[in-house]
Amino acid sequence: MSEELEAMGTAVEGGLIAKALEDERGEAGDGEGGQCLNCGAAVTTSYCGNCGQPLHIHRSIAAFWHDILHGVLHFEGKFWRTLPLLAWKPGDLTRRYVHGERAKFISPMALFLFSVFMMFAVFSFLGEPFSIDDTDLADEAVSTGIATETEQIENQIQEKSDLLTKATGEDRAKLQNDILDLKKGRNMLAKLTGEEEPYPDVNLGDGDSKVGNLTPEELDQLEAGLDDIKEGKALTDGSSVSTGSPETDKWLRDAFKRVNANPDLLIYKLKANGYKFAWLLIPISLPFVWLTTIGRRGYHFYDHAVFTTYSISFMSLLFISCAILAAAGVAESIWGGLLVFYPPFHMYRQLRHAYKMSRPEALVRVSFLLFFTVISLTLFFLILLALGVLG
Repeated sequence: MSEELEAMGTAVEGGLIAKALEDERGEAGDGEGGQCLNCGAAVTTSYCGNCGQPLHIHRSIAAFWHDILHGVLHFEGKFWRTLPLLAWKPGDLTRRYVHGERAKFISPMALFLFSVFMMFAVFSFLGEPFSIDDTDLADEAVSTGIATETEQIENQIQEKSDLLTKATGEDRAKLQNDILDLKKGRNMLAKLTGEEEPYPDVNLGDGDSKVGNLTPEELDQLEAGLDDIKEGKALTDGSSVSTGSPETDKWLRDAFKRVNANPDLLIYKLKANGYKFAWLLIPISLPFVWLTTIGRRGYHFYDHAVFTTYSISFMSLLFISCAILAAAGVAESIWGGLLVFYPPFHMYRQLRHAYKMSRPEALVRVSFLLFFTVISLTLFFLILLALGVLG
């Protein structure tokens, strides 16, 4: 319950922060004039011409809740004018905002802050709507496979041992050799997985025989895979870190050990830092947007910043919408298709209309933009990972 209340509070906070960046005009009722309560100037309309404050203010509890709802949900013309354009005509929205039509629309930064806080609130309510319950399916499959192989070998040993009591001559000798090979194989599996050998009196020998359903080549591959796992563990616990500086090595090893000891804490830090440092996506993406539009004259970094901020805001809102659909039980083909196919289409439309490109030029440039988007997200994730591991 505390998480839901925290999420609700965060949504309110995000809306109010976003509202603080917006112009207050459009909220006051009609008036015939008077004196401004803020600066004392004479007012002849609904707003003070000196400081911009509405002439009529409210002191009722209903007005207080209206301010909260208004700040969170933007129940005004701006919201309903901005959202449809952002979803379907993002290039027109970007161009119109850059060219001066700003009182009509929610500013890029206000919308960005609102979307980030809404994402935090929604995912605090929903948890992980895209997650799969069986997160350790691969590890379970490996463990099950080894256990199955071990059980099969033990069953074969038992079957041949039962036959051995009744066999004579060459059949007996053959069964003895088969049992010996199976015990060697069982010892080999135990050795590879770090278990105690069940048949210590049996020498492993050269390992030429087939072990259960595994050939010697497959056993070699299994051993190599286990070596890789051991090497990976050495990397995760920091034991193989060497930078040339003993102090730095110790610091890094301690950091890796903390992560290895409590991986859930790292995941929590990644999520928390993801919300706190989401704004980093804007400066990270800005140079790549410039590279994408290089050669197009008459555009400045401010234009690219508006383009970038509106684009990131929409992607955040789209992600939130798909999370809600997934949590509501909507078919994966629907919200999955939206996540996969609509972002490139949206970027194409925004790029084409914001920078007045032809269709072929926009298609070429959006392919570069998609590539740069992957780089930007990778850099952002690496920064979050560094903050989580070393912070």
